[in-house]
Amino acid sequence: MTDITTEQLLFAYKSGLFPMAESRTSDEIFWVEPKNRGIIPLEKFHISRTLKRVIQSGKFRITTDKVFDKVIRLCGSQRAGRDDTWINEEIIELYTRLFNQGHVHSIEVWDMGKLVGGLYGVSFGAVFCGESMFHLQTDASKVALAYTVARLKKGRYQLFDVQFLTDHLKRFGAKKIPQANYVALLRAARQKPATFYGLEDDASAEDVLQLIAQTS
Repeated sequence: MTDITTEQLLFAYKSGLFPMAESRTSDEIFWVEPKNRGIIPLEKFHISRTLKRVIQSGKFRITTDKVFDKVIRLCGSQRAGRDDTWINEEIIELYTRLFNQGHVHSIEVWDMGKLVGGLYGVSFGAVFCGESMFHLQTDASKVALAYTVARLKKGRYQLFDVQFLTDHLKRFGAKKIPQANYVALLRAARQKPATFYGLEDDASAEDVLQLIAQTS
C-alpha cells in the first residue's frame, strides 16, 4: 500500500495525472500520464435517437451522490461485465475519502428500486474527470453518461475528461487530443467556478434532453 493523501491525489489531477492499479487484487497503484487524452467536448455531445427515447420513457430514476460506495465497487466488480479492472481496494479507499471531501461525485441509475448503472468522477473548478462507469441493465450506463453531461452543462463545467478514447465513447462525440493540449485546457478550466448540483435529481427528461441539445 502507498501513502498517497487526498491532497496529493487532487494535485495530481490538477496537473494532468491520475492513478491506476494493475488489477483489482494488486497492492500497488501507479501514476498515469497518457500521451493522448480522451475528452468529450460538452458542446458536441450527442446521443442516438434510441437513447433519447429511453430517457423520454422515464424507465430509469437518476440520483446523485446517494450510494457512491456501491457505484465504485460495482465499477470494479466482475458483475459490471469485466474480467478485471484497475480499481483495487486502495483506489476505493482513496476515492471514498475524496468523495467525503466533496471532490468526487457519483451518478446512479435505478430501475424499480434496484441500482442498475452509474458512474463516478473527480471534480474541481470547472473540470470533471470521469473515472469509470458500469451497467447491470441495457442502456443504464449510457443514461448515466447523458445525465452527467446535462449536469455538467447546467453547472457551467468546461472540461469533461474521459482519460482514454474508446469506440464506445466515440459514439457520444468523444475525441482524442495530445496531452499538452489537454493540460492547456485543464489549466484554464481548473480556475473557473462550476457546480455539480445545478441540476435537480428529479429534473424532467425534457429538461435533460434540452441541455444535451444535440442528437444524431
